[in-house]
Amino acid sequence: MKRQNKYRKFQLQQKNIEALEKENSRFKRVYSEYENMSDELWNLENSSGEPVPDDFINAMVLQTSYLEDEIEDWLIQFNEKKTQIKH
Repeated sequence: MKRQNKYRKFQLQQKNIEALEKENSRFKRVYSEYENMSDELWNLENSSGEPVPDDFINAMVLQTSYLEDEIEDWLIQFNEKKTQIKH
């Protein structure tokens, strides 16, 4: 059984992400970069090939967490905006 990619933490918010990607090209680039980095990080941590230095993996983890923070901020603002429109 394949382990789930722990770096894909926004799966439950796909509809909001898709809407944000349509309205904001910068968000789309950031989210695309996040997907690429999280996939690559997952592959590096789970490959049986040549070991990768911990410093490199730690730098990727840090960059991925920065992207996650930025995505979370956008999603919070998007959800607040949706809530305000409903009221």
